[in-house]
Amino acid sequence: MRTKMLAGLGLVIVVAFGMKSQATEWQTDYAKASTNAVKAGRFMLLDFCGSDWCGWCMKLDKEVFNQKDFADYAKTNLVCIRLDFPHQKKLSPKLKEQNEALAKEYGVKGFPTVVILSPEGDLAGRTGYQEGGAKKYVGSLKEMIAAYDKEHPKKEMEKKPDTNTPVAGDKK
Repeated sequence: MRTKMLAGLGLVIVVAFGMKSQATEWQTDYAKASTNAVKAGRFMLLDFCGSDWCGWCMKLDKEVFNQKDFADYAKTNLVCIRLDFPHQKKLSPKLKEQNEALAKEYGVKGFPTVVILSPEGDLAGRTGYQEGGAKKYVGSLKEMIAAYDKEHPKKEMEKKPDTNTPVAGDKK
């Protein structure tokens, strides 16, 4: 009986830690993610990485991307896209072609490279691994996005008259 209880507790712990590391939803289809970013009005975070061989990429994942502070921020503010260049894991030819084209477009020379794009796809900034953990990293992303927003103020929508609202003197 005791063994079964310990095994059950172990399973709960494994599931809980597994859920923590999956808290950030990473997309791989850039076109779909870009459409989602426009619809949601969110900035895009492109993570160019070598997930199975790049030590700095693994460190960025462990210290930042797999942490609650980052996951909480990303959930409501970002569309996260992982553009992987693995050595062991096989990618579909279509995904490999997409990742290579985007790396060329954004001048990626090393890993990890993190590119921040506006919801419309304009370059807002770029970074890589930074010491200090998730909270500091999120602060850096917020500063980058705020600087972009300051340089590119959003145009106010022109207010059009509401044709359904009665105007003084109109008869119902």
